[in-house]
Amino acid sequence: MDAVSITEPHETAATDMPVNADFLNTPMGPASEMEGFDPTSRNRFFNRELSWLAFNGRVLELAYNPRLPLLERVRMLSISGTNLDEFYTVRVAGLRELVNKGITRPALDGMSPREQLVQIDTQARKLMKSQQHCWIGLRADMEDAGIDILGREELTEADHTHLRALFVEQIFPVLTPLAIDPAHPFPFIPNTGLTLGLQLRRLKDRRSLQSLLPIPSQVPRFLALPDTSDGTQRLIMLEEVLLEFIDQLFPGYELAGHCAFRLLRDSDLELEDEAEDLVREFETALKRRRRGEVIRLTISCDAPAKLRAVILRELHVTEDEVIEVDDLLGVTDLGALVLDSRKDLQWPEFIPRIPERVQDFDGDIFAAIRQKDMVLHHPYETFDTVVNFLRQAARDPNVLAIKQTLYRTSKDSPIVTALCQAAEEGKSVTALIELKARFDEAANIQQSRRLERAGAHVVYGFLDLKTHAKMSLVVRREGDKLVSYTHTGTGNYHPITAKIYTDLSMFSCNKSLGRDVAKVFNYISGYVQPNDLETLTVSPLYLKKQLLESIQGEIDAVQQGQTGSIWAKMNSLIDGDVIDALYAASGAGVKIDLVIRGICGLRPGIQGLSENIRVKSIVGRFLEHSRIVCFGNGHGLPSRKARVYISSADWMGRNLKRRVETLVEITNKTVHAQIMSQIMAANMADQANSWVLQPDGRYIRHQAQEGERQFNCHRFFLENPSLSGRGSVGAKDVPQLTHSYDD
Repeated sequence: MDAVSITEPHETAATDMPVNADFLNTPMGPASEMEGFDPTSRNRFFNRELSWLAFNGRVLELAYNPRLPLLERVRMLSISGTNLDEFYTVRVAGLRELVNKGITRPALDGMSPREQLVQIDTQARKLMKSQQHCWIGLRADMEDAGIDILGREELTEADHTHLRALFVEQIFPVLTPLAIDPAHPFPFIPNTGLTLGLQLRRLKDRRSLQSLLPIPSQVPRFLALPDTSDGTQRLIMLEEVLLEFIDQLFPGYELAGHCAFRLLRDSDLELEDEAEDLVREFETALKRRRRGEVIRLTISCDAPAKLRAVILRELHVTEDEVIEVDDLLGVTDLGALVLDSRKDLQWPEFIPRIPERVQDFDGDIFAAIRQKDMVLHHPYETFDTVVNFLRQAARDPNVLAIKQTLYRTSKDSPIVTALCQAAEEGKSVTALIELKARFDEAANIQQSRRLERAGAHVVYGFLDLKTHAKMSLVVRREGDKLVSYTHTGTGNYHPITAKIYTDLSMFSCNKSLGRDVAKVFNYISGYVQPNDLETLTVSPLYLKKQLLESIQGEIDAVQQGQTGSIWAKMNSLIDGDVIDALYAASGAGVKIDLVIRGICGLRPGIQGLSENIRVKSIVGRFLEHSRIVCFGNGHGLPSRKARVYISSADWMGRNLKRRVETLVEITNKTVHAQIMSQIMAANMADQANSWVLQPDGRYIRHQAQEGERQFNCHRFFLENPSLSGRGSVGAKDVPQLTHSYDD
């Protein structure tokens, strides 16, 4: 069975035909004929887990790319490590639980949980080996650039004196050496915990002692040493410092051997079906998470045999769960090396634009929205506008009510602060907080307590559904009527991630959209099923049905002699029904171009199955996160008569069946043009950040021909303001996609 494969970043994948990622200007090439392929079998789907690993391989490939600034490559390596950690603690943990319970239900592609674990282990080990290879190269490049990571054997006497003072004053007080013997049971090591295992020998009688030294997360992993006369910045890893001063921790002992190890634990949450107090239940579940069983152990490849055996036995880890590493444990910690002092080795800073239309109205966002609908494209347009929308609502005496969904927020969320201010000033504030936002549960509980203290109504939605929709509703008295202002988005209300995630924020005072958003809020807070929705649809009730009907509409258009076209952009595509509908559309002659950043279960470009479908993934400076779909509506794409939607939902079973999500149709002409002919067109045309999915599962980068300039959609958006945000300057035409190339 073919599977989505990870190409070694430092290797060039073989391909018979040149790959061109410009879907906007390049016609579809000939489809592949795969000998022995059965288009009706489960082999028509790619495996979800292996597809995700392939995505993380693309992230890692950016760390190998010499065209990126050096410290941005280090950042990408760190991100690939963080991604893989989360994958193990959630997805691999879940598959292991299925195996342990004897559940053999196959995935969409037909593989059982056990078969998936075998494939995952093979691909993940390959990925981790490539991470280590990448780090060795980056470390050498950093040294050439004046950033030197030293080993303890390279320390000078002056360095030793400096570190001794640092050790005594700032490190020693937070260290807790833990002996391993019958009187000292093996201690609990937390998730992602990095620990030194020590084999010690007492000097007076040569008696052996085994001990553990947890590396404290409260101390930076990389410690600065005094710069050299030529300005070279020098750092040393914390574990090297601990080993250098081991005699301070164990006087009278010498070090006979050592290793480092790091473990990952099952971090998925289990909740009782009936929870009388959902917040208290989550607080209890979070405590259980911290003590989940070990899913993966990485350990130094030169660990002393007896010490290694003790660690594996006490952690209840089998050999197939162990990964030996010969260099760096905890790749995720490399993010600390993106030094503020070396901006020259990072992306040039940019200041997100303030929409010109908002400036025309002296910052009055309500007035700007009243003029016409407005879509902001983050991070190119500032997320501060979203925050200021709620701040203005909180201060405005004419605002009567605010309703807000919160899926992920920052620790000191300005959104929550604005909602608290509004509640304290007597406005009716309803906050729909999703406690099941993975890894943000604790933060969301804290924010819910804060809102309740301010007097807001806090609602937690459904126990069996996640509320993933991104919506704000502000009700304002204007004269003798009430006007509803809405914000609907594709991304979270999180000002930090909004700086690196590409998302759309739409502001509107359209009456029908205001009614629809109000109905969805009532559905979440009071279980009132929303009927007669006009411009918005919602999962798990109607969204999937709407998608399938829209795909069928393109098939009908072709059968009536018209043009059938679909453009779609999202993070993940794995729902079997939707994929089969796309296959059927392809067979009918509908032209389908997809930008799927991460997981893709659809096989493109196969004769008799998907000959009219192309798929590419854009991975670059920013994390593509917006969900957009355009249906040609019988007129091809791009077209002013196309139907254009933005959404909070990926096309996955969880989004379409087990989450509250929204799909919003764009009716304003300017916003319609911006999303289709500016944002989607640029994504379709991108070459510099694009990998094209092959029928056999390989992702291959766009291959520039000699002298060809590669169009870069991220650069295009940095250079050009969003169309609907233009103010009195005006914009009769969407900017042409001709001036944002990677030279």
